[in-house]
Amino acid sequence: MAAPLRPTSLRNLNLLLRTAPRFVQNQFRAQSTSSVNPEEVSHFNALASTWWDPHGSSRLLHLMNPLRHDFIRGCHTSQPMPAPTSNLRYLDIGCGGGIFAESAARLPSTGSVVAIDPSPEVLAVAKAHARRDPGLQGKLTYLNTSIEGLPQPKSVEEQYDVLSLFEVIEHITHPADFLDTCAPFVKPGGWIVMSTIARTWTSWLTTKVVAEDIARIVPRGTHDWEKYINEKELRGYFLREGGWNSPRVMGVVYIPGLGWKEVAGSEKVGNYFFGIRKDEV
Repeated sequence: MAAPLRPTSLRNLNLLLRTAPRFVQNQFRAQSTSSVNPEEVSHFNALASTWWDPHGSSRLLHLMNPLRHDFIRGCHTSQPMPAPTSNLRYLDIGCGGGIFAESAARLPSTGSVVAIDPSPEVLAVAKAHARRDPGLQGKLTYLNTSIEGLPQPKSVEEQYDVLSLFEVIEHITHPADFLDTCAPFVKPGGWIVMSTIARTWTSWLTTKVVAEDIARIVPRGTHDWEKYINEKELRGYFLREGGWNSPRVMGVVYIPGLGWKEVAGSEKVGNYFFGIRKDEV
């Protein structure tokens, strides 16, 4: 029978869990059947009414949206074979009020967008805003669910060309499990694309101290620095899992008065986009 851990051993393990990369930490944490954190849902429910205010609490998301499309186009352009030019299927996870989902549904190359979010209040705002544009009917579907509640595809036809996780994974407690659940929804040759924040002292200063506490650009409590993920951790996860190729990264910086700008190398210290392509069968 193994000897019980002594208090000194427990302290050492706690230190390891606080300093190890997040994908290592999750090997030691209790597993959950859902990626939904009730505290996160409650926080974003409170922001629902201002989601579509371009000068409100979601202002930085509105300003970032054009770069999301630029990044996806860059992913498709990098493919050995040209991406489809019509009937692209999107799955937008953690869609919030629908800023990206609506814009994706309006693209002429889009066949359909399924956008999901666990927050009922935020999703109600998304649905109400989409009803203002009759052109979105039949192309944009909102579902109040998590990825775990979505039936897994049974065929390639039910899978998606683009699975987007914009400003999502830094709110997930167990990111490796979450990505494991997302993977089957991507068709061979399709992409997982996301934007998130590197876990550095610079990002703690800019996103927590400056953005939340001093400038109040985003509401206090929006971010948990310990949940941030470094680009090399994401890259390492997909390489270990296998079945993925062509990782791409784009660092971006918010410049007051100018908006979000691509800045080479900034993915190592703050906000960045990450994309990776599923192997062809």
